[in-house]
Amino acid sequence: MKRLIHYTIVAITLILIFSCNRNTESTINIAFLHHSTGNLIWWGSNEISLLTRAVRKINRDLGDAVGSKPELKLLLNEYNRQNDKNYLIEEFAFPKESPYGWKNYPYDYYNIWVKNQGNDPYMDEPTLEILTKKYQVIIFKHCFPVCSIEEPTDSADVNSEIKTLPNYKLQYLALRDKLNDFPETKFILFTGAARVQESISEGEALRAAEFFIWVKEDWDLEGDNIYLWDLYDLQTEGSLYFKDEYAVSPSNSHPNKFFAGKVVKLLVNRLTDIIENDGAKTNLKGEPTD
Repeated sequence: MKRLIHYTIVAITLILIFSCNRNTESTINIAFLHHSTGNLIWWGSNEISLLTRAVRKINRDLGDAVGSKPELKLLLNEYNRQNDKNYLIEEFAFPKESPYGWKNYPYDYYNIWVKNQGNDPYMDEPTLEILTKKYQVIIFKHCFPVCSIEEPTDSADVNSEIKTLPNYKLQYLALRDKLNDFPETKFILFTGAARVQESISEGEALRAAEFFIWVKEDWDLEGDNIYLWDLYDLQTEGSLYFKDEYAVSPSNSHPNKFFAGKVVKLLVNRLTDIIENDGAKTNLKGEPTD
C-alpha cells in the first residue's frame, strides 16, 4: 500500500510538472457552439459510452473526462502535444432548448448577438460581449433545417423568423458587421449542414445551394476575422443533397460515424491553420493547399 501511495504521488507530481511546463503563451480558448450535427462531428468515429452519456447529463466536462472521448478533442490534444501548443476547446449547445428554444438559424444568431447585444445574457444565452471575454476563437453553425428555405415574400425583413433567402442575407450582413466589432476574436462558421434528398424539396435544396454559394463568394470577405469551414460541400460533394452514404439513413440528415470521422480531421486542420496562418494553408474544406 505504501508503495502504491508513493507511485501515485510521483505520478501526480510528474503531471503537475508537465502542466507547468506547457507553453502557456500559445494558449487559445476555443468555443464550439452547436446542436446535434455538430455534436456528432465532435465525437467523430468514436462511440459515446453509456457511462459518458449518463455523466454528461449531470456535467458535460466530467462526462468527457470519463469513458469514451470525443475525437475532435483527442485530435486537438495530439496536435498540441506534437506542436507544443495549448489550444483548449469547449463545446456546448447554442442556443439551449430552454428557455430560448432549439433554434440556431440565421435569425437566432442575429437575434441573440445583434438585436439583443450587450453585457447581459439574452434568455440565458451568452452574447458576443460575454463570449469574447473568454474565447479567442468561436466556432458556430446551423443544423440541417436551415436548408428548408421558403420562397421569398414581398419584402425582406431582418427581424423575421421566416426562412427566406432575402431574410437570411440581411441577417448574415448584420451578423458580419457585429462579428467584425471583435477583431481580436476569430470566428469560424460552418456552411450547411445539408439535408438528404428524401427530407427536402428540390426548390428548397436549390435555394440552400444558392445561399451557401452567396456566403462563400459574396458574404465572406478577405482579411477580416471571419472564416469558413465548408461542411456543405463535404456533405454534398457538388450535388444538391447530403449524400445518402454519409447520412445515418436516406431519411435522416444526421451524419453517420464514417462521415463524422472523416471530416473531423479536416475541421482540426482548418481550425489550427486559421489560428496560426489565418487559414492560408488550407482550403475551405480543411484540405492542405501546399
